[in-house]
Amino acid sequence: MQGIFFEDLTVGRSAEMHRVVGAADIEAFAEVSGDSNPVHLDEDYARATPFGERIAHGMLSGAYISAVLGMKLPGPGAIYLSQSLRFRRPVKIGDLVVTRATVTDLDAAKGRVTLETVCQVDGKTVVDGEAVVIAPRRAA
Repeated sequence: MQGIFFEDLTVGRSAEMHRVVGAADIEAFAEVSGDSNPVHLDEDYARATPFGERIAHGMLSGAYISAVLGMKLPGPGAIYLSQSLRFRRPVKIGDLVVTRATVTDLDAAKGRVTLETVCQVDGKTVVDGEAVVIAPRRAA
């Protein structure tokens, strides 16, 4: 499995993935991450919060961004260097999260790709930020 080579990337190129957040996804993320904050897992507790119901971990959306970068753009072979994230709205059980990454800069000397990253639900941004990755290069 090979991703997109640095030489084939252009500013403006984008890729996206869609994912419906299920209760099982939140529970699995809590188990793997160790973050068992009751706002994510306990319906009674969450009902008393400003959200009024359980919400997904913000970093679950971050993981969706990682999936776009690691599987689509640039894809397999990419090396994640950094990611900034701003959490703008909660993601709830049953939400369809559309995650998109768009190339904004290419540093040929270092093989680095800067991408705008965004997760949206119903056209509204829930998470946004910027990622920097190293893309694989073609063999000389």
